[in-house]
Amino acid sequence: MRVLWITLALLVSQISIAEDNKPVEENSEEAFSENFKIIKSIPATSVKDQYMTGTCWSFSGLSFIESELIRLGRGEFDLSEMYVVHHTYERKAKRYVRMHGNINFAPGGEFNDVTDIILEYGIVPDEVYNGLLVDDEKHIHSEMDLVLEEYVKAIITNPNKNLSGVWEDGFRKVLESYLGEIPEKFEYNGEKYTPETFAGYLGINASDYIMLSSFTHEPFYESFILEVPDNWSWGEVYNVPLEEFTMIVDSAIRNGYSVAWSSDVSEDGFCFDKGMAIAPEIVYASCASRQKEKWDEKTKKEKEEILFNSKKPVKEIYVDQELRQKAFEDYSTTDDHGMHIVGLAYDKKGNSYYYVKNSWGNDNPFNGYMFVSQPYFQYKTIAVMVHKDAIPKYIFEKIQQ
Repeated sequence: MRVLWITLALLVSQISIAEDNKPVEENSEEAFSENFKIIKSIPATSVKDQYMTGTCWSFSGLSFIESELIRLGRGEFDLSEMYVVHHTYERKAKRYVRMHGNINFAPGGEFNDVTDIILEYGIVPDEVYNGLLVDDEKHIHSEMDLVLEEYVKAIITNPNKNLSGVWEDGFRKVLESYLGEIPEKFEYNGEKYTPETFAGYLGINASDYIMLSSFTHEPFYESFILEVPDNWSWGEVYNVPLEEFTMIVDSAIRNGYSVAWSSDVSEDGFCFDKGMAIAPEIVYASCASRQKEKWDEKTKKEKEEILFNSKKPVKEIYVDQELRQKAFEDYSTTDDHGMHIVGLAYDKKGNSYYYVKNSWGNDNPFNGYMFVSQPYFQYKTIAVMVHKDAIPKYIFEKIQQ
């Protein structure tokens, strides 16, 4: 009976997805392009620009939280990415030193870093702490990142052998020189808060958010530490089969929940300037052939003209569990970038896409958003974060056993 029930649940989900690919429903919105139709859109805050930083995880993670605040009826907020970055860098430095430098120390992170900071340190609005000391308008972290890395390296290689009791204070002072001092108290809309009380005012329960992925080197329906360099905090993901992984994301969006998305973006099929990400057969299906060699010889412009020609859509690959795993194992799929999935869409041929908010500013055809094909998502995703209530009940019960 359980097998039959699960089979029926899968069938219902597939029917629901097919229903999404019908003419626009009452609660749907028009797409920004004649080539796509958005069939479900989740409210989101304005597009931001991470600019010259490696902090996409903070921008996309907080964009996700901001959409959650709208969904929960709390209102629209612009939360401070740099508050999260500041605290995360401090935590990262402590772990790096404790591990004698044998973990990654870089600007990157994962979505759990955002919820961990909110849970432990609270949060503040961006207008209270924007971290813009180097430049008044744009985030530029290149120098800061290098200085912080050299600082922690000096700590673990100092000839005294024993660590001083003040190195953490010095590290914090460097951070404050670039980002500013974190306020202990502040005023917002006429009310006084601390970061902790402001988080309480927002009403976000960071424990309600979990990460998921889909890989075969770990058991399904169990959690494991995601093995990517930027997971310095050893955040865990729940592992589910690819079909259910896709279903979770589709079901979440159809039911009003957005999704934080970590993915590889170093692909010919990913083009922010065109506002699209696809998994073309011409790129992936013939890796050892002469056709592939000819493809590699083409210029970036020539490739884009072929891949993103709206009058002649290219054929995409079929992605299964084995193909996805192989790409992860051979480094074809790497953990590059965090974004925020806020909708479902389809093209003129009925192919399914995700409507994705990026953090690279507004300068592309869709005002900073992108349309990501389902094959690209299935092939190149590292992990997602969702509210636990967004997961279909029968799947949630399996991962909580």
